[in-house]
Amino acid sequence: MAITSANQLELLQTAEAVAREKMIDPVLVIEAMEESLARAAKSRYGAEMDIRVSIDRKTGKATFTRVRTVVEDEELENYQSEFTVEQAKQYLEDPKVGDQLIEEVPPVDMGRIAAQSAKQVILQKVREAERDRQFEEFKDRAGTIINGQVKREEYGNVIVDVGRGEAILRRNEKIGRESYRPNDRIRCYIKDVRREARGPQIFLSRTAPEFMAELFKMEVPEIYDGIIEIKAVARDPGSRAKIAVISYDSSIDPVGACVGMRGSRVQAVVNELQGEKIDIIPWNEDQPTFLVNALQPAEVSKVVLDEEAERIEVVVPEEQLSLAIGRRGQNVRLASQLTSLDIDIMTEAEDSERRQREFEERTKLFMDTLDLDEFFAQLLVSEGFTNLEEVAYVELDELLVIDGVDEDTAKELQARARDVLDAQAKAALDKARELGVEDSLVEFEGLTPQMIQALAEDGVKSLEDFATCADWELAGGWTTNDGERVKDDGILEPYDVSLEEAQNMVMTARIMLGWVDPADLEADEAEEDGEIGEEQEAEA
Repeated sequence: MAITSANQLELLQTAEAVAREKMIDPVLVIEAMEESLARAAKSRYGAEMDIRVSIDRKTGKATFTRVRTVVEDEELENYQSEFTVEQAKQYLEDPKVGDQLIEEVPPVDMGRIAAQSAKQVILQKVREAERDRQFEEFKDRAGTIINGQVKREEYGNVIVDVGRGEAILRRNEKIGRESYRPNDRIRCYIKDVRREARGPQIFLSRTAPEFMAELFKMEVPEIYDGIIEIKAVARDPGSRAKIAVISYDSSIDPVGACVGMRGSRVQAVVNELQGEKIDIIPWNEDQPTFLVNALQPAEVSKVVLDEEAERIEVVVPEEQLSLAIGRRGQNVRLASQLTSLDIDIMTEAEDSERRQREFEERTKLFMDTLDLDEFFAQLLVSEGFTNLEEVAYVELDELLVIDGVDEDTAKELQARARDVLDAQAKAALDKARELGVEDSLVEFEGLTPQMIQALAEDGVKSLEDFATCADWELAGGWTTNDGERVKDDGILEPYDVSLEEAQNMVMTARIMLGWVDPADLEADEAEEDGEIGEEQEAEA
């Protein structure tokens, strides 16, 4: 079919109708038509030719042109769309590389196959434009709640009509055994919007903690206004949840505001979440205090926090143990998610037994190493001394406060402790040298003989070996595998070497070996400080 004056305006009308139906820019449809006509013309004139089509936006007239580009002699590859400077002189005055010769060619008479091909190009371009429009519309809505209508269910996944597109609610993002029928209304959280080959994918969720937070924001005006902030959310979807809130207005109770008059506000959220029980907890900067709140309704006797390991020990009365743990460990698991800490729960009897065991071990240590009787060793432990280093290097006054200890006795205690430590250091160094440790590692500042022995036993025998170690290999740490935190033991962890100390020692070794230039480090630190300063300014 040739494009005659009779159907030129019809071309524009068709483009307008398609654009209106698909809610995309009419210009995109016309560009798709131009591309499809150009492809049809190439099949007529030759695929190697650079044929371009331009449709007048007012009259609908299609103009077919052939374009040839001037290139260097050695770059000439396609004789149909390129020519050299010398060849171009026949058509152009003073031609230069990059100049183009544009010649109009007769419109093509498209056959059935060409017309079908043109139609496919137009449909493909329209689909791409539609996908781009949908992605642009929803990409900024990730992290918000959307209302939709169920269209169908496929293999447990729910396809939801969200207006100008479709979204998917995966089986594992549904609450419990929720089931939906076509045309049911549904409210979901937009978890992610991704651009994929088959179009933008909008992923919904009803189990995400953020879904509950957004629901509370809709029900509680104080949260929407920023007077109350949701600091953390932990959920066992469909069963139980804990949400931590803080008020920035001393006259407003954050828990009461979220509960509402006669529980109206929290009940609206509970109804949306299929009866999920919600504990609303006041946030506290002090982690032990916050954890005590998070373990409600259980009563807590004592909390011991290990900040470096991000672990916390909680002591509860015997009768409160099952309540603190919860059914199938639910209460302690949610409290752990809320505080981002690993929680060990023990009874008062278990805590007392552990402390007694530690007391006996330390007493035996002082009896064996300092040649003390049991009573005197127990006095030291009762005063808080836990190891020989503390006895050897503590201020003399701290020993004199112990009943029955005078200045001579205190000095004798310290002398004995230092002698034992010196003997242990010599034995450790001798053992390390037997294992083949080099002087470069022995002389490295910051490593004790016991540390050097531990390194040697692990195969680290030179400064070069030490410089290749990662900080976590020395200090230990925690990794998360499949949602479960796993302990990584460090070579120097028994000697209380922190991750930061390990980083500094390894970097010092690398500088000493010439692997790292201190000037580069200073430049990196200055750049990092600058970026932090810019971020703070932006936040301000």
